[in-house]
Amino acid sequence: MEDNVLPKRRNGIIKAIVAVILILVLGGIATVSILRDRIVNYPQYQVSVIGQGKVSYQPDLATITLGVQIDKVAKADEALSQLNTRITSIVAAVKAQGIAPEDIVTQNYSLYPQYDYKDNISTVSGYNANQQISIKVRDLKNNPDKISQVLVEASKAGINQVLGINFDISNLEELKQEARLKAMNDAKIKAVDMAGAAGVKLGDIVGWWENVVQAPGTQIAAYDSGKGGAGGASYVPSTIPSGNQEIIIEMNVSYRLN
Repeated sequence: MEDNVLPKRRNGIIKAIVAVILILVLGGIATVSILRDRIVNYPQYQVSVIGQGKVSYQPDLATITLGVQIDKVAKADEALSQLNTRITSIVAAVKAQGIAPEDIVTQNYSLYPQYDYKDNISTVSGYNANQQISIKVRDLKNNPDKISQVLVEASKAGINQVLGINFDISNLEELKQEARLKAMNDAKIKAVDMAGAAGVKLGDIVGWWENVVQAPGTQIAAYDSGKGGAGGASYVPSTIPSGNQEIIIEMNVSYRLN
């Protein structure tokens, strides 16, 4: 009987030793994993601050979108002929104002039937034709009345739609960069003030990204004379002020806290 007891005790001791070894091994693996995570992926305590930069400018470019609408002409080819004749005259008048050919671009060209309805029956009563062109007007700083001059001459030549005027600036990217730098400086000042109030120390900048709040793209409302086939617009303003405009950019800057 004693012979049976000794092997059982020996097996129990071996099992206990194996269990202890497994516990130590697993504990060691867990400890190494924690240390590795701390060393390689140590916690980064960060704070983000938003700064804003504003730059004022006066537009020196404008894009005018003009149109000619021809309504209810008996035949399709006649509608196109009237449209093409009118557009040719308008383009010549615009070029005479110093607009380069490459700054005159067709935006839309269409021909479609017009239907009349009577007794629930639709019949083609004529054809409508439309063409829209965009005209880029440059050097507004030296010639602020150039937009009005182009509109007046185009009106005389036969436009009956002014679909919009967009103002722009030729050195847009330079102004955007200036606004970015102002926004970055504003963020730095705010971060220093906030860190002082919170009693913490700022570390390195670890990232930033921008948000364009406002940039060129102001548009003057459209005008339509309502005279599809008769002639040009009946009113063109003597001057179209662009005024001073602003580029506004925000910079979100992230700092590491020491």
